[in-house]
Amino acid sequence: MNDLFGSIDAELNGPLSIPLAERLRPKSLEEISGQEHLINPAGPLQLIIQNKIMSSIIFWGPPGVGKTTLARILPTELNRVIFHEISAVSSGTADLKSIFKSAQESKVNGKSFLLFVDEIHYFNKMQQDMFLPLIENGTLGLIGATSQNPSFQLNAALLSRSSVFEVRKLTTTSLEKIIQRAEKILKKSLPLDSKCRRALIEKSGGDARILINLLEQAFLFSRTSSISDLENKLATSVPQHDKGGDSHFAVISALHKSIRGSDPDAALYWLARALIAGEDRQYIFRRLLRISLEDVGLSTPEAQRIVLDSWATYDKLGPPEGDISLVMAVIFLSLSPKSNAVYLAEKDSQKFAKRYHSDPPPKHLINAATNLMNKFGYGHGCEYDHDTKSGFSGQNYFPVGMKRQLFYHPVDRGLEREFKKRISYFSKLRSALERKINN
Repeated sequence: MNDLFGSIDAELNGPLSIPLAERLRPKSLEEISGQEHLINPAGPLQLIIQNKIMSSIIFWGPPGVGKTTLARILPTELNRVIFHEISAVSSGTADLKSIFKSAQESKVNGKSFLLFVDEIHYFNKMQQDMFLPLIENGTLGLIGATSQNPSFQLNAALLSRSSVFEVRKLTTTSLEKIIQRAEKILKKSLPLDSKCRRALIEKSGGDARILINLLEQAFLFSRTSSISDLENKLATSVPQHDKGGDSHFAVISALHKSIRGSDPDAALYWLARALIAGEDRQYIFRRLLRISLEDVGLSTPEAQRIVLDSWATYDKLGPPEGDISLVMAVIFLSLSPKSNAVYLAEKDSQKFAKRYHSDPPPKHLINAATNLMNKFGYGHGCEYDHDTKSGFSGQNYFPVGMKRQLFYHPVDRGLEREFKKRISYFSKLRSALERKINN
């Protein structure tokens, strides 16, 4: 019966009831949008397919760029392969033991066993180590997918036995191909003009999943030519930012390096990215305080006070009104004269002290707290610098017999330019006093 409910039932149970993401999922390497560096005729995945060799590979990249799709396509291109797929989020040691038993049985029967582990970084060290003997003896081929940096999240032993392939963020061209493929499958044009079409791609942030989700909404619209109208119709896209993962450290690192590079505009962009994503303001202030010491240093010593004052202001105002104090601190740090001389002095002096850690201070620097110490010469010959004509005695403060070291090397910027002159001045005074003593 072709009534209202019959029509709805047919639509839900027909092809349109299948999610658009599943309908768009590529079935072969030729259908994949992007990742040309992996799937081109001379690319590594094509070589694996041509040689029918599969040991262990790791796909590393942000969400929605095709890691799972690549992992599912590979076994279809290989002969006599048994393919099994699990997620490390929901699988444990017992699951792995069962899978490994199946892999051993497959090897006995002359078939290759290929295991795809999504979010492999969720497996702990012991679980990751379980793969090693089976990979080494050829019982099992492993495909791992992770959005986290393998250098930090995967065991060195597993990494050394794996080929790591970077699955990159999708380009505008690759995302446009996905839109065109959706139009072809749905047999209808996207009801957006060119400007709104570009805005939709930008809103996806290079994530195919987000783009497809947006497409499912946009295909329901009437013709739209206003970007503001498009924004009002679309569901809010939450920025990708995992506070304990790669994107967190990547954005903060970009902020730090932009400030170090004296680029306030880039620094403000990365600060805005962090704030929009909900980054902890206290963490950002701690990072800025570190920058004031490490990258600005004594070249602009008031930078530390500016950050602390901005921090105190933020604590009184709270978000979002207090966020402007972060902006002020970032701009000040970005445009301040820079020097890492204090940072290098810290590193060099600690390295030297660890190597020469047993020499005592010279006796003249140690107060004679008892008569016995006075008898043995402690405190004898110590000069009180304020009593000298220049306010500088030039006496030795290093251990007896140790060559004088230079740890602090100020730069010719900001206040350190003056400090450099003072170091030169004291060095000349010290040399003159030494010559006087020697004569």
